[in-house]
Amino acid sequence: MKNKFSPLAIVETTDMAKQNTLKERIFACINNKDMDNLKVMLAYIEEMEILQTFYDLSNEEQVIVFRLLAKDKALSVFENLDTAFQQNLLRSFTDGSAKDFVNGMAPDDRVRLLDELPAGVAKKIIDSLSPEEREVTNVLMGYEPKTAGRIMTTEYISLMKDVSQRQALETIRQQAKDKETIYTLFVTDKTGRLEGALTLKDLIVADGDSIIGDIRPKNAISVSTGTDQEIVAKILQELDLLAIPVVDSEGLLVGIVTIDDAVDILEDEATEDIFLQAGLVGTASREADQSEVLIRGNMWKIWKVRLPFLLITLGAGILAGVVIAGFEEALEAIAVVAIFIPLIMDMGGNVGTQSSTVFVRGVVLGHIDINKFLKHILKEVGIGLSMGIIIGTAGGLIAAIWQGMPMLGLAVGLSVIFTMTLAALLGFLIPYVLIRLNVDQAAGSAPIITSIKDVSGLIIYFLLVITFMGHMM
Repeated sequence: MKNKFSPLAIVETTDMAKQNTLKERIFACINNKDMDNLKVMLAYIEEMEILQTFYDLSNEEQVIVFRLLAKDKALSVFENLDTAFQQNLLRSFTDGSAKDFVNGMAPDDRVRLLDELPAGVAKKIIDSLSPEEREVTNVLMGYEPKTAGRIMTTEYISLMKDVSQRQALETIRQQAKDKETIYTLFVTDKTGRLEGALTLKDLIVADGDSIIGDIRPKNAISVSTGTDQEIVAKILQELDLLAIPVVDSEGLLVGIVTIDDAVDILEDEATEDIFLQAGLVGTASREADQSEVLIRGNMWKIWKVRLPFLLITLGAGILAGVVIAGFEEALEAIAVVAIFIPLIMDMGGNVGTQSSTVFVRGVVLGHIDINKFLKHILKEVGIGLSMGIIIGTAGGLIAAIWQGMPMLGLAVGLSVIFTMTLAALLGFLIPYVLIRLNVDQAAGSAPIITSIKDVSGLIIYFLLVITFMGHMM
């Protein structure tokens, strides 16, 4: 039988890349159940391109793609995924597959994943590791969280200072495949005490008979196992290093921290500092968990989060009907009043949505300090009032001229001003309260803001109509 994947098929696959995005091609193969062509296509795509597309796929599509990747490529992609995605994939694996992947991870990446897993699951995975990997993992997990010891990797190359250049190169050739980096080489004495560092270039250009100690390794800036991870990351960043050695209390080399870990640490620490400053420690992880439920949860879980707030809106809608019914006499006497109800409700709704979006984004980015919440909410109320005056004046003039009723224009204008100001207040206050109560603000803010604003807006409008136009009733 002729091989299905001829050079022509590969060329056709390459041509497809010019016409469609990777995501579209993956969707097409999955929808057509063409797993053979998908497997070939994935073999010719760079890991980073797969990684970038991975986040756009559904959980089922991720699993399909992952199982079709070659083992080495799959492991590389897995190590670079966010922890939440790693956990989702692990749940989809058989026990044997999960053990293989975790066992193949770099020790520091493995520890980072285990830190995020439930204790029972983490223990089960650790017990399944090979004796060598289990020993390394237990050593790293024995260090305090967020220290150099906890985040370091033991996959580095160290050279004794009394070996020759030729011996050193042979050591690198034998070990390079299993090490995280070979561009920085660390030199030790016979006891394992750190003596300095060499670049791979320094070693290659040296004479073959020269001794490592005579190549004059540079003094290596090192950190101790107890050094805070943020300090380690900043040293790597400021000194433009690819890796920094980690030593124990006796100066023995026990691991290294690489620049890719530093980037992740600085990003995580920056996010944590923002929420710490805002007085919302833990908010980031809660928001991530809530988002995970809303995006990837089953129907029942999504209902549990979203339906209660929609029931609040339903109740508020009925209450708004009761309010309108209570002012039925005013509507019968001055029917034109009903024309401007949508205007007042919509303007308040738009301002409430704007304000809640501004608040949540400001908190996440650190632009809003929760400890100074009163200052921020007063400013937002002022903004709502100023915008309300502009829109209310315009709306009131239009109503007065259109209907030839100055008092109606006054009622409409003032109602818009009050409603927009109230909506701005609620736009900051409601998500603040929900976040403080650890309730999902993404699902709850808009329904609650809309409910309060609609009912109060109607009451304000009808009271103003009665006040200014009661003589017409």
